[in-house]
Amino acid sequence: MAAITHICSLEYAAKMMDEDLELLEAIVCNDDNLTYGSIITVQTGPEEAITALTDYGIEELTDMLRDARITSERWHEFLDDFVNGTELVARIKAQSPR
Repeated sequence: MAAITHICSLEYAAKMMDEDLELLEAIVCNDDNLTYGSIITVQTGPEEAITALTDYGIEELTDMLRDARITSERWHEFLDDFVNGTELVARIKAQSPR
């Protein structure tokens, strides 16, 4: 594996991907959803941290979301399987598909 030379905060990745930040947070909160090492926790203070992604993590997440959006049925199944929180899932399902 090549050395990681930079990472992007999850907030910045969401903007680059034009995705809902809460959706991405819900997906990456389980680090088993992406390849080991793609999700990085950055300590910003003694008890503060942000989540960041490697370039590979952003690519992997982009591919995952694109594949999930092939049909509305598949998208809804994806949300039910990968996103905890009924309010968030309901909000995302109510949005128009891309």
